[in-house]
Amino acid sequence: MIELNKDFLLKFLKFGAVGLSGVFVNFGVTWFFKEVCKFNKYLSNILGFIFAATTNYLLNRWWTFESHNPQIGTEYAKYFLISVVGLGIDTLTVYLLHNKLKWNFYLSKVFAVGAAMVWNFLGNYLFTFA
Repeated sequence: MIELNKDFLLKFLKFGAVGLSGVFVNFGVTWFFKEVCKFNKYLSNILGFIFAATTNYLLNRWWTFESHNPQIGTEYAKYFLISVVGLGIDTLTVYLLHNKLKWNFYLSKVFAVGAAMVWNFLGNYLFTFA
């Protein structure tokens, strides 16, 4: 069972701050590969996701969860798996709310980001950095 104490809430806020930094990494890397290197837009998007997930892992390991686990490769693989599932949740939520329920795309995206963030935080809190 999850105990909603001060430590849990502080980790959640730190996780959110790290996630916000990841948005800038994602967009910056995507822009660089698409506009400067002239890569395909989907490949550029994938690279942006990978770079953001990696920097988010490092920041969350060091700052949010203060992990000292020597199994960094295993820990990163768990983190990345949680992130990929979160990407799926985000995409599915946008699809259901926008395409099926005809909500505004950006309103759908707000709910999708929220759902993915909750999944990502809980998955990493209970699985990756437990």
